[in-house]
Amino acid sequence: MRVGFGVGTFQNMAINLKYTTPGLDEKDAVRVVELLQDRLYAANDLHLTLKHVHWNVVGPHFIAVHEMLDPQVEEVRGFADDLAERIATLGGSPVGTPAAIVENRSWDEYSIGRATTQEHLGALDVVYQGVITSYRAAIEELGELDPVTEDMFIGQTDKLELFHWFIRAHLEDKSGELSTSGADSEKAAAEAAG
Repeated sequence: MRVGFGVGTFQNMAINLKYTTPGLDEKDAVRVVELLQDRLYAANDLHLTLKHVHWNVVGPHFIAVHEMLDPQVEEVRGFADDLAERIATLGGSPVGTPAAIVENRSWDEYSIGRATTQEHLGALDVVYQGVITSYRAAIEELGELDPVTEDMFIGQTDKLELFHWFIRAHLEDKSGELSTSGADSEKAAAEAAG
């Protein structure tokens, strides 16, 4: 089960800033870097997950889903770059290695391999719910800490919510009900959507 791409602190990551941006005290800057790093882990994981789905999706709507995912992959890769550069701007050192993602993430590995378009879209519904929920939690905290980073997160959340709508449009019936309604794991959502 994917546990929401949660916002947290990193026990294995010591943040020592030698400087930060003017007008932001060091304690606040450290927390902002933690929030940025958490989103960097999530963005790197998400673009790899989306590419995994792109390669493993099959079925009657293959080409539509396959081609829908590439722009999402590219946009989320861009988010990762922006997040890493903001960390560096604040005096931090962005961590983008695969081992660090696995070690510090608060969610499980994407659990669906080769599957139908509907199964993958059902699972991605849960993935996007987790990513967006954790972005919104970080936005709330950033409102008190750093409006510049908050603005970045708001812009990224706007795009993520749009991509989530693209996914959900495939899962919605004409009355507006989602086939994944009530599913709390990727596997449950994949089964419900399939």
